[in-house]
Amino acid sequence: MNIQRISELPALPQRPENSHKGTFGKVLVIAGSSGMSGAACLAGMGALRGGAGLVFLAIPESIQSIVSTMNPCYLTIPLHVDQHGQLSEESETLLFDQIDHFDAVAIGPGCGKHKWVQQLTLNLYSKLKRTLIVDADALNALAASDKPLPTPGGPRILTPHPGEFSRLIHKSIVEIEQQREALSIAFAKQHQVILLLKGANSIITDGSRFAINSTGNSGMATGGSGDVLTGLITALSGQGLEAFEAAQLAACLHGMAGDQAAQELSQHALIASDLSDYLPAAWLSLMKD
Repeated sequence: MNIQRISELPALPQRPENSHKGTFGKVLVIAGSSGMSGAACLAGMGALRGGAGLVFLAIPESIQSIVSTMNPCYLTIPLHVDQHGQLSEESETLLFDQIDHFDAVAIGPGCGKHKWVQQLTLNLYSKLKRTLIVDADALNALAASDKPLPTPGGPRILTPHPGEFSRLIHKSIVEIEQQREALSIAFAKQHQVILLLKGANSIITDGSRFAINSTGNSGMATGGSGDVLTGLITALSGQGLEAFEAAQLAACLHGMAGDQAAQELSQHALIASDLSDYLPAAWLSLMKD
């Protein structure tokens, strides 16, 4: 089977003059836990700077006050998690009553290794018809399951770094780095997903085609960088881009923001929140091109 290499970026989402916030997607990111409220905030900022019309963050109620005060532009949905690490029935019902009203959903940034994360990830993975972006602790939840990956209920974008991918496919990071393209393509084809394998020259593939992202730099190897990317992919998916195109464009924009930030701040001093701050400059550069 010939694998097609994609070198051109997809068209940018349109911004019609006669539009409103609903035109540009209503998206949800399920994120955060005690001690990791920043992951939810960074993902939320990535989604806002990605152009989504409405951004919701579903977060444990214990960190709601922290997350909601970090930025007034996203909305929060509090989740009650009991002392046994289970999502309360009321919170689960609340979430699933709303879930079909979102144009794209992400899960994982900073969620931690809790029972509710694994249960919710598997449930959404198999049932949600909208695009689902699976990152960080949600990837670890899939890897920790004693069952094979379920059949996806809709478009799925998985965004592992090599360590998370290692846990998913039970191969060493060394093996992965030696066969990045082949292993990524095989996994995406087998599981009917879009895989974005992060790292230098990130790979985006659906199993029949692939793209290699050339933007970005080593300053982006810092905690929280991937959370911004997750929010950005979610925003682009919510604006109607197909899953492969959303992942490809997001990787490019994310890297461009990192390059713009490094030019002004240095790679050494770059932190994850700089990426959302420099996304406007990345958008402007793409629009000029």
